[in-house]
Amino acid sequence: MNAGPFPLAEVTRSGLTECIHHGHVVVTDPDGRILHAVGDPHVRTYMRSAAKPIQAMAVVRSGAADAFALTDTELAVICSSHYGEPFHVQAVQGILAKTGLSFADLRCGRATSLSPDYALQLARQGVDPAPQYNDCSGKHAGMLAACVHHGYSRGDYLDPDHPLQRENRRNLAAVSGLPEAEIGIGVDGCSAPVFALPLAAMARAYARLAVPATLPPELGATVPRIWRAMTMHPEMIAGTGGFCTELMRHTGGKLLGKLGAEGVYCIAVRPQGVGLALKIADGNARAIPPVALRVLEALDALTVMERKVLAPFAVRQNVNDAGTVVGEIRPAFRLRWGQPGPLDPGGAPRSPRQRPFVR
Repeated sequence: MNAGPFPLAEVTRSGLTECIHHGHVVVTDPDGRILHAVGDPHVRTYMRSAAKPIQAMAVVRSGAADAFALTDTELAVICSSHYGEPFHVQAVQGILAKTGLSFADLRCGRATSLSPDYALQLARQGVDPAPQYNDCSGKHAGMLAACVHHGYSRGDYLDPDHPLQRENRRNLAAVSGLPEAEIGIGVDGCSAPVFALPLAAMARAYARLAVPATLPPELGATVPRIWRAMTMHPEMIAGTGGFCTELMRHTGGKLLGKLGAEGVYCIAVRPQGVGLALKIADGNARAIPPVALRVLEALDALTVMERKVLAPFAVRQNVNDAGTVVGEIRPAFRLRWGQPGPLDPGGAPRSPRQRPFVR
């Protein structure tokens, strides 16, 4: 098992490897057994927005989702890192209207779209950054809905000691199997508390989402609704052309994937009953899709048709300013086939085009 960050993806230009993205990957079962790992599976980092499906548990478990008749579309946007497209803004507004609140009550900060293309479109239209375009506005609307339902104070809902945030931390501890005292707390980009834990604990949390019977009953009961919302409305989770959206759109509800900032990504794989978590060490999200899909393929989690439709994410084009394809962004490792063990650069023969960078 490699202790440091491992080469996970390489970027080529005109036949030359120009950049290597290092990082860590781990796959576990619901009991936390590490089935595959590369790099350091115990590296501690912030879960960032990959925690949102777990944070949404408080909205469902509290009864707020039922009390305010939240739709699956609205629940999905609570779990999202959305692009601020019109249908995202409409869903966030719907949640707030049902709770008697407005965009002014959001404390996530003003932002523009995560999507460069849509952000440029908004700028051309003279649209200023605003809370509703913040990719976390859905999560914040959900938090506020839970506060209103509970009768909690709203002005300080982002305080780590607020009852809702304490509940979120307890839920993450229960789902990840990590003692609550071992979960670090920081401040996220949207000003909400953000949780630090080992990558393997994140993978276990997602494995338990895949097998909700392994969760405490009160939390396990929330998973089917959250899973359905996310996988039936994947357009809400990222947006037009986003990896989260396309991954769930084309895999028939068997995968639940969620991006976290700074190169974090987690996937619950329902048929295999496992979870995977990865961290790109330099935080560059462009490496995430090729790495994630390489692991899913090796786990036999994708059909031939699913691999085909997701192929543009598996090996991404490196395109210059003129729109010319000048290289690729592709995986730099292979999973050791046929047995549990580390993700490994050795193993099956491969063509020179597939040969990974090896330290």
